[in-house]
Amino acid sequence: MATTTQPTESNVDVLIIGAGPAGLMAAAWMAHCGVRARIVDKRNTKIFCGQADGLQCRSLEIFDSLGFADRAWKEANHMIEICMWNPGSDGVIRRSDRIPDTIVGLSRFQQIVLNQGRIERFFLDNIKKHSGDSIHVERGVLPESLEIDASKADDDAAYPVTVRLRTLTEEESAPPQQQQLAAGSKGKSGSVADGMFRSNLVHEDDEDELIRKSKTRDPGASEIVHAKYVIGCDGARSWTRRALGFELQGEATDFIWGVMDVIPITDFPDIRMRCAIHSAENGSLMVIPRENKLVRLYIQLKEVTPDASGRADRSKITPDLIFSAAQKILSPYKIDYEYCDWWTAYQIGQRVGTSFDAHSRVFLAGDAVHTHSPKAGQGMNVSMQDCFNLGWKVALVAQGICKRSILSTYQSERRRVAQDLIDFDHKFAKLFSGRPAKDVMDAEGVSMEEFKDAFLKGNLFASGLSVNYGPSNLVVKAGDAVAQGDGSIKHVNSAKLEREVSAEVFAKKQALATGLPVGMRFNSFKVLNQACARPWHFQERLKADGRFRVVLFAGNILNPDQKERVNRFCEQLDNQGSFLKRATPPGKEVDSVIEVLTIHSAKRTETELLRDFPATLHPYNEHTGWDYNKVFVDDVSYHEGFGDAYTNYGVDKERGCVVAVRPDQYVGWVGDLEDFEDLQGYFEGCMVFRSATANGVNGANGVKGLPIR
Repeated sequence: MATTTQPTESNVDVLIIGAGPAGLMAAAWMAHCGVRARIVDKRNTKIFCGQADGLQCRSLEIFDSLGFADRAWKEANHMIEICMWNPGSDGVIRRSDRIPDTIVGLSRFQQIVLNQGRIERFFLDNIKKHSGDSIHVERGVLPESLEIDASKADDDAAYPVTVRLRTLTEEESAPPQQQQLAAGSKGKSGSVADGMFRSNLVHEDDEDELIRKSKTRDPGASEIVHAKYVIGCDGARSWTRRALGFELQGEATDFIWGVMDVIPITDFPDIRMRCAIHSAENGSLMVIPRENKLVRLYIQLKEVTPDASGRADRSKITPDLIFSAAQKILSPYKIDYEYCDWWTAYQIGQRVGTSFDAHSRVFLAGDAVHTHSPKAGQGMNVSMQDCFNLGWKVALVAQGICKRSILSTYQSERRRVAQDLIDFDHKFAKLFSGRPAKDVMDAEGVSMEEFKDAFLKGNLFASGLSVNYGPSNLVVKAGDAVAQGDGSIKHVNSAKLEREVSAEVFAKKQALATGLPVGMRFNSFKVLNQACARPWHFQERLKADGRFRVVLFAGNILNPDQKERVNRFCEQLDNQGSFLKRATPPGKEVDSVIEVLTIHSAKRTETELLRDFPATLHPYNEHTGWDYNKVFVDDVSYHEGFGDAYTNYGVDKERGCVVAVRPDQYVGWVGDLEDFEDLQGYFEGCMVFRSATANGVNGANGVKGLPIR
């Protein structure tokens, strides 16, 4: 009689299911914040070719905050211009427009394209750098069951989520793509990497079969994990979503598109530009120039249509069929290839999840809660940005730094983004896939002027920089929290904000920094380090390390009245009852949870760090001395010009203001230097405070007899 081994059991603060870009973003937050976490993925290796490739401005800003934007920036192909090709009156395609790919001046980064496999490698290296070996992707591991003990959901110390994991065999965990890559050549006559196994044309039955087979194996290969929090980043056919009983709502269209990564041989003049091409009768095509001479072609397949069930027969879709469609669309230009790196096909559909979390203990992110067409370059970007929003919240709550109530803001903030994305993609995909109008009387055709207008307006949305979060205990602004969020009343802190603000009061506060809208990301302009004159993009100082920031725009510090205002603000910061001291764990540095950064507007050469700025703004450490990296000046650089930060941020150069910034670089609060009580209230609303008498915080003024300046 066979013996069965009891599964091992363990506790973990955060379990992440799925190791694509979204899951790796969540894992990166855990690594940067020092949270005990695990990440599992059913596949035995990361991807090496194909899949997503576009990186928008906001994603690169996020990569920079994590510490690896430079790697992506150097390796990628940079997208500078979009060319639009439309049929003339004779039906022949002609270049009709050129527009910048990224809105000029929107960000210090522009859109780039790079293989998802390289992006995953950057994440993996970054996670290892910040966690050592404590967080690594456990591959070939499949979740089998998930249970939430609702009675423990409100207990901060509990591990209410139980997940059974099973280790797969090498054969079970190897994706078809990997098997094909092992077969050899990727030329026309050899094996080409087929991405169809991850296409939405694949039925969920294929995934279910893998789970069914795994359950027939030795139960000794299973493990039971008790987690405080679980984050499901396991794709459009998410096991986690189905385990929770949640659904994606929306519909599929009749539009089928193929994708090929090839090194093209062609006389088409704009093959190294991003192109949107509408042919008169043969469908549409998008050209995305890639790194290493590759070009990605998104190709409308007019010959493939869904059947009565609404799905296309994927067995009919081959590289030859896809490329033949591309040749027809590009005619009279010729195109061929000898090398294909990857191909796939998909059916355009737009769906969004009914809920993004269960009991604020299990969360869904990325394709697990929203799916859409890939042509706007949004899938990987929005998925990663979901977890950039969620990861720090889970990490800080797991560590007892923030209140659990902030977790409700994940759905209210990101579901609205997903809904906006679906609306945008629905219109964009319809305009892209439609036949061009022959004239103004052609009611069934698509107006190319309307398409261009949608493309231009879509650029701001696609950049990721138009995101504007509604009021919550993390964003203090006026307005209806339900209307500005995802419309869900249950996710707005019992439908009533702890710190409501009137429209009149908020307007006065926002006027203090018109270029830093509350609820939007903190924009970046050049400032100089006061101590060494080095220029910095200020956003570079807002690293993804889990810390909130208080940015003090100190104004003209050489004006005696203004200096007195700054001194009073710093005296309140230095009080043992202040948010700065009470949020800091005993024995930790004063900037370990909330960091105070200063930008002043006086002349750099006329000011002195130790003479003109209170010690709270450049804390002293008995081992390393003063901190020289917290005070900056809006002044002219020798080599990089003038950032004019005060003007660009819309801040008065004499009086300044104060801005609270969340760990994900979003502006949470704006106020005057005299609004300290209100700022205190902001942090009371989202953070766990320690006793005012038991802190013992390091780095306070007057350490070891140093004078309080």
